Amino acid sequence: MDNPYIIAIDFGTAYSGYAYSMTPRQAEIDPYLKVWGEEVGQKTPKTPTCILFDEHEEFFKFGYEAQFVYFKMRGDEAREKFFFECFKMSLYGKKINDDVTIQAANGKSMKALKVFTEALRYMKEDALKTIAENTSGGKFIASDFTWVLTVPAIWDPSAKQFMRKAATHAGIVIKGKEDKLVIALEPEAASVWCKKLPADGFIAENCTEDTLDQTPGTQYIVVDCGGGTIDITVHEVLDGEALKELHKVSGNDLGGQTVDRKFKDFLREIFGDVWTEYEIQYPGELQKMMYEFTVLKRNDDDIEISCPYNLGEMAKKQQAIEMFFESVQGALWDEGAIQITSDKMKYFFEESVRSISNILKEILKKDFNIEYIVLVGGYAESKILRRHITKQFGQKCKVLCPSRPQEAIVKGAVMFGRNPAVVTSRKSAYTYGFATAESFDKFKHKADKKFTADDRELCNDIFCQMVSINEDVGWDQPREHNLNPVKADQTEMNIIFYRTERKNPKYVDEWGVEQIGSFVVKMPDTTSGRKRVVKLKIQFGFTEMTATGTDVNSGSTESIELDFMTNS
Repeated sequence: MDNPYIIAIDFGTAYSGYAYSMTPRQAEIDPYLKVWGEEVGQKTPKTPTCILFDEHEEFFKFGYEAQFVYFKMRGDEAREKFFFECFKMSLYGKKINDDVTIQAANGKSMKALKVFTEALRYMKEDALKTIAENTSGGKFIASDFTWVLTVPAIWDPSAKQFMRKAATHAGIVIKGKEDKLVIALEPEAASVWCKKLPADGFIAENCTEDTLDQTPGTQYIVVDCGGGTIDITVHEVLDGEALKELHKVSGNDLGGQTVDRKFKDFLREIFGDVWTEYEIQYPGELQKMMYEFTVLKRNDDDIEISCPYNLGEMAKKQQAIEMFFESVQGALWDEGAIQITSDKMKYFFEESVRSISNILKEILKKDFNIEYIVLVGGYAESKILRRHITKQFGQKCKVLCPSRPQEAIVKGAVMFGRNPAVVTSRKSAYTYGFATAESFDKFKHKADKKFTADDRELCNDIFCQMVSINEDVGWDQPREHNLNPVKADQTEMNIIFYRTERKNPKYVDEWGVEQIGSFVVKMPDTTSGRKRVVKLKIQFGFTEMTATGTDVNSGSTESIELDFMTNS
């Protein structure tokens, strides 16, 4: 029987945390959630995704402790250290490789792989320590557990592969035991958790007693409202409470941090050059102010935020602070605090909530029968966001939000680790294929693709499609192809894999087609000539992809995890 011990890490843009279960696999579980921040007077289900390195790029602190130490540093000291926050967004929307660097608050850069590795190492060691303390001093090591690491569904496969590499460097899994690390998509994990919640597990804003219906055929949208990304999936409940993905994942990078950026822009509008200089001189104090804002933005009333000491002092040198507020609308100065009206707060949310609405409108235009919209993630704690979605779509769908939306992903990830087969089918984000050759036809093939082998005219570089973009792919249903050698006497076969967002490319060297991996299968026994067969098996449908090629005659086998990370 598989190990029932599960640790799930929700590595968020703004906040991170973990949950675990030590109960038997068949038992109903409510995962144990680590509570953070007691050392700094907090008690939260996640800790800020902040990491601090010393001036020699050696790991120093993570989470609240990193924030606390950094906030206390004076300007010169803070500028020497490497402080990273919300660095997960450096992986969004781009192809990733081992050499990608990210910028710290002091403007200097470090390799992203080191920053992510040390953050995951901290989470791993803290989890093992917490479990030991809560199991009468039981001694556990990383390999005693199945680990689940959550990632945004809309990430490029290279970013998901990067996270697996960082987790391996952090000692979460070791070579040969890669199956002990499950990469879970954040909205899928949240969906698994919300499926089991009773009516009182959701925020009762509309005085309803709704749960998420588990009747086969029920269709619903999960909107994972993160600090960095908005991640949207559409699921249908199947028999046995399994899930099928109905629509290719969608989303954008206009999460909760978009609201924070608008707030910062507003402060720049108020204080002008003073603000620009303040950001440079007092990065630690600024971080503290932004943290206070992230808490206040959960409300939909006027807010009052303390003006940091050094910002006030710098402003006074130029003019009386009240003067800065005379030409702006939506803010007032009130004896050491900045008051911001609820209308101005709604303006900070406008771009983000509009973008969510636009994606939801496009999905609801399609031939689905959506009954629910489920909001999860830390950003879903904001009443302005929830009320906007309810106002826009409440007539068409029931809008649900768990009472603790920030916990839905990490708790669902524990359950997903128990049963990765819960999502039985996904939509392929790309068209995948491999390079092959076929008989040359001068009426349909390019002349420059023609070559001769064993006295036959063949066409090279044909894109042989395995899966088409938006096609349903079962998580445990591999695609298989039988390949024959081009020449009777060849002793190996080189198989090269490609992907594209196009539906039907003809050749592998066309625009928009990129190579994602290759391997060579040995074919030492040539007695059957061109009748020999290499069986190609590709595992799609899960969060990562593998391919295996086997020479039927000799049994020679090669496997590869398709490589989406480019080093170009």
